[in-house]
Amino acid sequence: MSTSARRRLMRDFKRLQTDPPDKLSGAPCPDNVLVWNAVIFGPEDTPFEDGTFKLILNFDESYPTKPPHVRFISKMFHPNVYANGDLCLDILQNRWSPTYDVAAILTSIQSLLNDPNPNSPANAEAARLFQESRKEYVKRVREIVEESWLS
Repeated sequence: MSTSARRRLMRDFKRLQTDPPDKLSGAPCPDNVLVWNAVIFGPEDTPFEDGTFKLILNFDESYPTKPPHVRFISKMFHPNVYANGDLCLDILQNRWSPTYDVAAILTSIQSLLNDPNPNSPANAEAARLFQESRKEYVKRVREIVEESWLS
């Protein structure tokens, strides 16, 4: 476990434990530090409030030079989340910086929940409803929040 990626991931984990951001958590799998499970709780005063959303983060040996592949395991209805759970988030693609750690990644995803970018949609229907029928969008989000309690 002496690669720089693995050492960096252990530092990220230690930081998450000692200074945890609000309403999220993450940890490496016991048998593989390159695969993490994470949970993001829906931000208060948003349609995602009370939701418990599970994610998986897959790192490779090039971390932190390259970002992890992050995917929602929980069902998600959001303009910037594909049907398979993959995210369309600039810091996980063209705006990645090695200064980002796991806490920064999860915090960015959490803030994306209530601040989507409908101009770069991964889910065209969610983007359309977000822009044209906010009431219907909120209804659909509330349905996945309720589903998140059961999974």
